[in-house]
Amino acid sequence: MRPTKAIINLQAITHNLNLIKRMAPKSRVMAVVKADAYGHGIVQVAQHLNEVDAFAVACIEEAIQLREGGITQPIILLEGCFEQNEIALIEQYQLETVIHRFNQIEWLKTASTSASIPVWIKLDSHMNRLGFNANEFVLAFEQLKSMSQVESIQLMTHFACADDIENEKTLDQLALFKRLTDNTDLARTAANSAAVLAWPETHFEWIRPGLLIYGCSPMLDAKGTDHHLLPAMTLESKIIAIKEIEAGETVGYGAHWQAEQDTTLAIVAIGYGDGYPRHAKNGTPVWVNGRTVPLAGRVSMDMIAVDLGPHAKDQVDDKVILWGPELPVETVAKWADTIPYTLLCGVTSRVKFSWLE
Repeated sequence: MRPTKAIINLQAITHNLNLIKRMAPKSRVMAVVKADAYGHGIVQVAQHLNEVDAFAVACIEEAIQLREGGITQPIILLEGCFEQNEIALIEQYQLETVIHRFNQIEWLKTASTSASIPVWIKLDSHMNRLGFNANEFVLAFEQLKSMSQVESIQLMTHFACADDIENEKTLDQLALFKRLTDNTDLARTAANSAAVLAWPETHFEWIRPGLLIYGCSPMLDAKGTDHHLLPAMTLESKIIAIKEIEAGETVGYGAHWQAEQDTTLAIVAIGYGDGYPRHAKNGTPVWVNGRTVPLAGRVSMDMIAVDLGPHAKDQVDDKVILWGPELPVETVAKWADTIPYTLLCGVTSRVKFSWLE
């Protein structure tokens, strides 16, 4: 059986959640589990996070997965509904929805619902993605508060640069959000993972941690361990061949890497077909038997090669860690010119997952 595995440490997730709660002790927690819980398994993670106050997902399909997986906490659709016929499903599955454009209000107004729906109005505080501008935000609020289809209203915005503590855009966005909402008694949420860490003034009544839950840092040039987080995912495989090669020999497609000395290569059963980044550079660290060794040559669909060095004692079937507690995913992401989100979310269905309590 192919040895490529993703092992999810649910106790690490518990540790990270407890740490998050201490960072924002007066706020309720809306755990973000979109994109299959950032690649960690949406139902398994949500079932384990039984102490959070709510869950946030990107779309109704993810919300239905949670409800059918036995999740009873509130579930918020961060992008709202994409079509009017989803409103019936929002009611059926007892969901909450973000409202970020006026036609969503019209859909709700003309929907035949037997129960009212909790909504979140989203302010675009100049991230220029989803949400109402300042004038529209006030108009949307006035419309929604008079509608019988609306059970309750809460308020939301999203930060563009909270991962950079030197960037004042977060303070500008916060000032706009506060100017429009400070005179209400409605619950608010603004803080993503980076803001939970670095901008305590943004915590309000709700925080929305995502990447933090999974043990990674959302901050520029930082690792989860810098914040005492524990990585939840270990991506591992095994050595499936050992090659003794001479100086000047190459490995892999395109002869992209050449040995500078006589050395030993290990061929590892993982590749971009499993979600390991195709664009990882020569030298990207890989953990083997208590040390990091460099990636050698191009990543192929099913295999990589690593340079074990001359006189290596490693053997076929030895374990290899691609990222995990021994090797932060943030480090691998930097070598691959990407971010940890893409690596975690990119692990494919060919990899065997297991969840450890």
